[in-house]
Formats: sequence, structure tokens, C-alpha cells
Amino acid sequence: MKILHLAVHLGGGIGKAHAALAPHLPANIRQRFVLLQEPIDNRHVDTIMRHGGEIVTGADTPMIRRLIAAADVVQFEYWGHPALDELIAQIGIPQRSVCWTHISGIGKPSLPTALLNAVDRIALTSPISRPWLTPHLLRKTSIINSGFGFDNAPQHIHREKPTIAYLGTVDFKKLHREIFDVIDALDDDMAPASLWGHISPEVATCAAAMHHPERIKLRGHTLDPVSALAEADIFFYPLRRDHYGTAENALVEAMSMGLVPVVLDNPAEMKIVAHRKSGFIAHTIDECVSCLRRLVQAPSLREEMGAIAAQEAQIKAPARSANAFVELWAGLIAERRSSVPVRQYA
Repeated sequence: MKILHLAVHLGGGIGKAHAALAPHLPANIRQRFVLLQEPIDNRHVDTIMRHGGEIVTGADTPMIRRLIAAADVVQFEYWGHPALDELIAQIGIPQRSVCWTHISGIGKPSLPTALLNAVDRIALTSPISRPWLTPHLLRKTSIINSGFGFDNAPQHIHREKPTIAYLGTVDFKKLHREIFDVIDALDDDMAPASLWGHISPEVATCAAAMHHPERIKLRGHTLDPVSALAEADIFFYPLRRDHYGTAENALVEAMSMGLVPVVLDNPAEMKIVAHRKSGFIAHTIDECVSCLRRLVQAPSLREEMGAIAAQEAQIKAPARSANAFVELWAGLIAERRSSVPVRQYA
């Protein structure tokens, strides 16, 4: 089974997702990824290639057309990047096509209605997008998760004096602006909270302007999120109300390591965290303060909720998503076989 993926790049969440899926795909699946941009970070690309995936960069439109003709299934990896929109305008939508959309449609960017209508199958990364689809589109839609925890993560060490961490997009395009107000409102004897990720200049400025700037450590980007999260007990993950995320890799990863999450009541997070069981879902910024204080003051509660969080994160296993894609691709090929011949790679 020959699957051609059309993607702008394999960085961030999309690259991490495919790198996680690759080891769980059966041997008869041959994947090609046509990337519209040269890779900047090769970690996920290297993992995919180690498991037999082929990476194609610098392809012109005629070459992409030949690769499409040689594939059994063409899958668009969509998150609203204009480069993929431009390619689609040039090549159209081939038969036996799938769109795996990595955005929710709740905020900008919007779901690509024209593309979703044209493809044979749709895969959503979260059920939160289902209300935005028409009954016609829902009939050809599957939910295939793209956020996965760590396999064989080190056992979490529960500390009497806990630490708080955030890992992800440290930019107000996604991060809630009032995160620093929450940290300012906590108690004086708490350990500093660590923010891991590429720190935007605006975030750095706001952190420096805190009443208690010593309560925040801007740790920067890390290539070893396991070690970064291992330093913490609580995962404080307050995102903007209109953020476009769906599967939230960092949140699932933190939970898989036994960290207790505190999140706002955004649709994506509410599908991941079970309130008062695997973490806390706050309705307001003030509630975030109360939830964090409660966790800090109750080591036994952190231990109990952390264990449940780790169990729930394991349900989102990459093997399940890999199997779901194999079934989707195979079903699409079988449906089209009578009218469209299976072609060989050039």
C-alpha cells in the first residue's frame, strides 16, 4: 500500500505525530512525504526515514503529479498553511484522497470546506471539530488522534514541595496573556515555575514586568522534553480561548509522565483532561490560582491525580492511530478498486 503525504513540512506537532505513527505501521505500508519546504529541524524526518519513509523535497508540479499518479492514496496534511493551498490550486484533488486536518476550526484558521468536500475521506485529530461539519462531511469522517504520550517514561518522583512547568508555544498567539498574573498571585514560598519553549520577545518582556519576576524561569527550547518535564509535578497549561490546537501533544506528554495538569475550559483541553480526576479544568484565571494552590498543598492529591493522568494518557497510543489509518486507507482503496487501477511507483 503506497501512501503519498503532501505536507508543507514535518516540524512541530505534525512531524511529531507522523514520527510516532511510523514504528507502528505494518511492513506493507510504504510512505512518501512530499515537503513543500526544506526541513529546518530533522528530528522527526530522521525518525520517519529510519522506519522506511521516503522524504521528497524540491519537487516541482510535474514531479508531484507523477508521484500522485503512482500512489494508492494521497493524504493532505492540512493546518491552514498557504503553501499547501497554492499546491492544491495547481494540482486539484486526486482520486483516493484523504485530508488529515490538524486544526479545530473553532478559531482561525478555519476548516478548509472546499478541500473537505472534494476529498474521499476526512480525518480529524479531535472530536471537537465534528460540530463544524455538515452531515454529508460527517459520513466520510474519522477521528484519528495525533497527540501521544511518552512510551516508557520515567516514573514520576512526587516531591513535598512541588514545581510547576509549562512546555509548548511560549507566545501569546497561543499562550494566555494572564499566565504571569497567576504566578504572581501564588504564595511566596513556592519554587519558580519553568516555561519551556521558544520564548517570544513579548513574553520575555511581560515576564520581566511581573511583581515577582523571580517566580518564573524562562528555560527556552529543549530537545529533551522528558527531562524537562521530569523536573516538575504540576503542568500549568493556560491557552488562549481561540487557540487552534486539537490534540495538544505537550499536555498529553506531561500527563503520561504523571504530572497533574491545570488547564482552562477550552474545547481541546476539555476532551483530554477529566476535571477533578486527571487534573483541573478552570473556568477563569482566578480559578487557576485556586487549583494550583490546592495541588501544592496536597501531596496525596497530586499523587492520586498524577497516576490517573498517566493512565488516561496511555489510552492515546500511536498504535491505535496507526491502525485507524491503515483501515481508512485500505477501505478507500477497496472502494475505488473497481473503477481506478492501482498504480506502481515510478
